[in-house]
Amino acid sequence: MVAASIFAAASANAQDTKAGKTVEGRLIDAVGAMEGQQFKEAMSILEGILSIDPANDAAYYYLGLCHLYNRNVKEAQTALKKASELDPGNYWYKDRLAIAYSMTGEDDLTIATYEDLLKEFPKKNEIYFSLVNLYLKQNQFDKALAAMDQIETVFGKNENVTTTRYDILLRQNKPEEALKALENYNKEFSSPFVLTKLGDHTMAEYKDSVALAYYQEALELQGDYMPALLGEAEVYRSRRDYVAFFADISKFLDNEETVPQAKAQYLSMLLQRSEPRFIRSFQPQIDSLYETFVLRHPSDSSTLKATGSYYYATERPDKAKIYFRKNKDLNPESLDATATYVQFLGYLSDWDALSTAADSALAKFPRETAFLEMKNVACYNKEDWQGIIDNCKKMISIAPADTAVTVPALSNIGDMYHEMGNDKEAFNYYKKALKINPDYAPALNNYAYFLSLMGKSLKKACAMSKKTIDQEPDNATYLDTYGWLLHLLGKDQDAKAVFKHALIYGAKDSATSLEHYAEVLESLGETDLAKVYRTQAANKKAEGKE
Repeated sequence: MVAASIFAAASANAQDTKAGKTVEGRLIDAVGAMEGQQFKEAMSILEGILSIDPANDAAYYYLGLCHLYNRNVKEAQTALKKASELDPGNYWYKDRLAIAYSMTGEDDLTIATYEDLLKEFPKKNEIYFSLVNLYLKQNQFDKALAAMDQIETVFGKNENVTTTRYDILLRQNKPEEALKALENYNKEFSSPFVLTKLGDHTMAEYKDSVALAYYQEALELQGDYMPALLGEAEVYRSRRDYVAFFADISKFLDNEETVPQAKAQYLSMLLQRSEPRFIRSFQPQIDSLYETFVLRHPSDSSTLKATGSYYYATERPDKAKIYFRKNKDLNPESLDATATYVQFLGYLSDWDALSTAADSALAKFPRETAFLEMKNVACYNKEDWQGIIDNCKKMISIAPADTAVTVPALSNIGDMYHEMGNDKEAFNYYKKALKINPDYAPALNNYAYFLSLMGKSLKKACAMSKKTIDQEPDNATYLDTYGWLLHLLGKDQDAKAVFKHALIYGAKDSATSLEHYAEVLESLGETDLAKVYRTQAANKKAEGKE
């Protein structure tokens, strides 16, 4: 708060006859109310001051701040602009006015205000950097560079200014000038940050020997500077000097100052960009990296999750399970840790364990319907249709107003009643889902298809099915339903076109779709081609692809 200087600038001699206080006293009351977040009271006091002293710049300033706190940005701009007009030399008035302009994206006004402010306060370095960011936002690179020149003139060179200049020049597609800016700074000063930037730049130009020299110079200045260490490691990896590479990465993972999230991110990136042969060939060394990682951060969630993911990716699910479970147990308040473990059990197809873990997770996080969805996966694979119905009803009770939960849940209940042979109840639930969302494609498709199996309300079913392919014209399942309904309605030429489209987008892997297409072809007299698709359907059935 900058009350003292602003009070001194204010015309504070008028009397507030209602309160028996000077305007200065009332200003103090207003500031106290603001600090107690009583903005309505503060604004009332300030408006009262302005009614008797309309030239009080401080009152306009604090009124502007109150509007900012209440997100009334346009009103804030008006009040702050008035304060600035009454006292053009006040830094805070113009600074807050610039912030208010920036909040509504009025970059030109923001820039003009800062530029005006800079004329009066040329040694306020934060103004320069605010302007640089605004210039860059508008791609005014030359103005940004001119501002960097002014900073160096007033304050001298520093690594932040130099690297900002470097980044601007790169954005102007001037890599040689950008590199020169770093080199010039490096001739005068020693900075691990700038040396590492030089290393990264030359490494990108495939000058690995030059890059290595820069990284090593940076490490001589600061032996634990991790960006330089990682740069050096990448040089070794590119040269296939894996002994030196793994030695550097071990140091990085053992460094206690580096946050574990950064280590997990690096290891993940290493695995993603490495060829499978590299991971297989150096699996013991990579295992050792993860062991070092876990020893340094034995209970950190990102560490344990990354390690579990690594072992799962390298086809060692038993070890992965140890780390995922440990992550869940050591971080009981972490939703992500619990969800990762439950999801992992689904990957293992351990349906009993998945169901038990989902129940346990729901006890900790009773509002998280995702765990009921995970439990439904277990129930489905155990053919526990009633279990899915119960889970979906519970989901609806947890989030009755959330249509993203209730509509799929109602549709799933309908599916399960169909599995149990109760189509009457299935159709009731489809109707409930479609009453909330008439365009919900899974309910439309299944309702339409089951009507086709019963041979009932075929025109109604066809209209519902048409809505699904309007939404997802390349969905093979929806195309199969629509094509089949067209066939049942005697529109075989139209049905043939739909099935040909469906085959392009996956229907050739479905025995049911192939059989449907074969029947359409037979209806059109194309019996030889129909036999081909019937044979393909039989083969898919033999493979277990219904």
